[in-house]
Amino acid sequence: MTDYQTARVSLGVRLRELRSEAGLSGRELSARLGWHPSKVSKLEHGKQTASVEDLRSWARVCGRAEAAEGLVAQRRSLETHYASWRRQLSAGHGPRQWAYGELDERTRRFRIFESACVPGLLQTADYARFMFRRGVRLHRTLDDGGKAVRARMGRQGILDLPDKTFHILLWEPALCLRLGPEDVMADQLTRVIAEIVRGRAEIGVIPLRAGMDVVPSHGFWIFDDDQVLVETIGAELCLTDDDAVAPYQRVFTELARSAVRGPAAARLVEGIRRDLGRFSGC
Repeated sequence: MTDYQTARVSLGVRLRELRSEAGLSGRELSARLGWHPSKVSKLEHGKQTASVEDLRSWARVCGRAEAAEGLVAQRRSLETHYASWRRQLSAGHGPRQWAYGELDERTRRFRIFESACVPGLLQTADYARFMFRRGVRLHRTLDDGGKAVRARMGRQGILDLPDKTFHILLWEPALCLRLGPEDVMADQLTRVIAEIVRGRAEIGVIPLRAGMDVVPSHGFWIFDDDQVLVETIGAELCLTDDDAVAPYQRVFTELARSAVRGPAAARLVEGIRRDLGRFSGC
């Protein structure tokens, strides 16, 4: 269970305590609130995140209106939540890759911005292998490189699902950083060009010298309009509150204005690939 899910379960336990103290069954509570009975069960078992209004209504019907602020504060801990890589990767990178399956399945629109590396959905197996090796060294976790690479390659299958759309922005330095040997980087850049040409995902490349109204501080992934994931050095940051998600949506929109696409993007990446043998860096 992730840190995020543990916190949501804890909130559910508190809700169940308030209902029990009020002498109400789940069905009685749902009837008074005008909810479907399954909603009470989902909230109490941490299967669904309560809105602020849900929490206030719950406390009021249970005769404990004063408990509402405590519930809201507990919910706030879910809005900005860190899950340390040390804990997430305790069983290796492979299981962590497969753990994204549920989120990938329910998401219909992916918006991805990367400023320092090629995103996993576009990585070649060799490039991914070097990325995982770095993670193992940094976090001193189990080295399951082969399984991790297979899991990441398997995850890329979502690119071909017709009910999903992908908007990917790559800042030019993400393509320039030498994160593997020259041949690995060349193959990786070729893969990016191929995906641009294929057009299954809308891929934009932001030139290093492009004018921008926002600062591309770090990469992030937006899943529909519900969740943002940010990979920091020590942890994964999960944002689910509307007020926390909204700035990332606005930044993505602004960054998209500076991107080139289609043939122009392919030419830019081809230029980086062509220069691999000429320079030690971009």
